[in-house]
Amino acid sequence: MRYIDQSLAPGETVLQRGKWPGLFWFGAWVALIVLGLIVVGVFIFMAALIHMKSTDFAVTNRRVILKRGWLNRRTQELAVESVEGVSLDQSLWARLFGYGRVIVTGTGEARIVFPPMADPVSFRRAIETARAEANELHLTQEDRDALRGRQPPPPEPRRRKRSFLSLGAR
Repeated sequence: MRYIDQSLAPGETVLQRGKWPGLFWFGAWVALIVLGLIVVGVFIFMAALIHMKSTDFAVTNRRVILKRGWLNRRTQELAVESVEGVSLDQSLWARLFGYGRVIVTGTGEARIVFPPMADPVSFRRAIETARAEANELHLTQEDRDALRGRQPPPPEPRRRKRSFLSLGAR
């Protein structure tokens, strides 16, 4: 079982999982085939395989998670409510081959730089969706209606309160 699946809180669901670009897998296989005759290719392939299989990243409805490492685990997690910005870094070649790097900044000095991933735009969209849903949970019903363009119902007329003393004076 993957780390992210093990660490989910009750009611927390995975919205988007990050995937390694096919170009990276292709490069690892080319290194194995071309340099496989020399032992170096086997080491390059194994290092790439371990790196890609031991790195896990996802967006849930509550957190943005990056887990790295096989023997030594390092995780970076950021609550969706504390995400301040999401940026996308794609070179020309990255756009042509459909991969890129997502950078998430949070409150304070929090910053998560994800490794290159396939379809980074949908990953970014999942973060923005989770962020919008989390912010909507904290709004009152009147605020939600105002954002949707609905007019609040007119206030009920106030009734005049009578005190115990004023009842006896009549």
